Amino acid sequence: MAWKFSKAAFAGLMLTLAPGLTSAPAVAGDGFNLGALFGGGQKQSAYTAEIFVASTRKGGANSTELTPGGKARFALDYVSVPPDHKPGSIERPAFGGANPDHHFVLQSRSELDDDEFREQLAAHLSGRIGVNRDVLVYVHGFNTSLDDARFRLAQIVVDTHFGGVPVLFTWPSKAALLAYGADKESATASRDAYLNLLDTIAQTPGLGRVHILAHSMGTWLTMETLREAALSGSPDLHGKLGNVMLAAPDIDLSVFKQQIARLDPSHFSVYVSKDDRALQVSASLQGDRRLGSLDPGSDRDRKLIEKLGVGVYDISDLATNLIGHDNYADAPQVVRQIGARLEKPRADDAETQAVIDAGADRTPKPPPGQIDSQALPPPGTEPVPAPAAAQ
Repeated sequence: MAWKFSKAAFAGLMLTLAPGLTSAPAVAGDGFNLGALFGGGQKQSAYTAEIFVASTRKGGANSTELTPGGKARFALDYVSVPPDHKPGSIERPAFGGANPDHHFVLQSRSELDDDEFREQLAAHLSGRIGVNRDVLVYVHGFNTSLDDARFRLAQIVVDTHFGGVPVLFTWPSKAALLAYGADKESATASRDAYLNLLDTIAQTPGLGRVHILAHSMGTWLTMETLREAALSGSPDLHGKLGNVMLAAPDIDLSVFKQQIARLDPSHFSVYVSKDDRALQVSASLQGDRRLGSLDPGSDRDRKLIEKLGVGVYDISDLATNLIGHDNYADAPQVVRQIGARLEKPRADDAETQAVIDAGADRTPKPPPGQIDSQALPPPGTEPVPAPAAAQ
């Protein structure tokens, strides 16, 4: 016979069996923290994510104004992720102050000048081996505050078990639903700062690869910036460009065709959803379909995808809310798939260690024009792996 208890009944039973207990057992999500109950009440520690931040926001952290000349400001943030964190979630208080035992919290923030940023980035890479020498650059989209962006990156770092160095590039979004046009202008004005950031990272001693994860309007900013890099003679960031993952890209299809024509499509993966309501609204405002709303299940879109040559992942069925615009990070299956791509070993430098030596980079350089495609999917349409396969 199977016994079933509610949480309250189970707590009452334990108090009866162990009268010395003065409170109910700690509960984390849908399960009990039995380690705390039977292990002397020891509490799990929060995880701290160290995140470099490059920002074109003027003034305060969540400023909606552009810095003079669109020049980036730098910082090193420490974000606390709660021990009861659930993959795909960003735990924040519904009201009142944040509790680090249950919520994402900004622990500390250190401002850095340009030289300090380069030195600290190199120092964080030093001593790492293989893919842990990689940098992941995250670029947020429309209607996003700095807090939203850095907490999202911290969540992605924890959920993907990323072992490299995370960097957030944030631009002054108005963080308002009716400010689409203003956000587009702010993103456009941030292109030079973004390109300078990518170039600085690519030339950091000991670096493995520069991976990019961009969301929504941030994908348009990323493609424009990489196209600018290609026009200046460095389409692969000095041979350091790795995976470029475009999540729910808010890009006109005809514009994307022009952008990708200047780049090597084997680097690119696109996460699409035909039911993304945010992109449907964007299409009505812009007058053309968005790249992120392609339907790989239709013959027309499948042929279009094959011509583009990029890897496409259909995540339409993994929506966690009615909008369906954040599936790439809200759905644990997709986050695990992204993590598997980032952590895939590269045979050519699996044992290479990042070492700072008077500014010299001892990492083996690939021959000119060589593209590292071992960790990338083949061109065409691919399904998102099932949860068991992704693990």
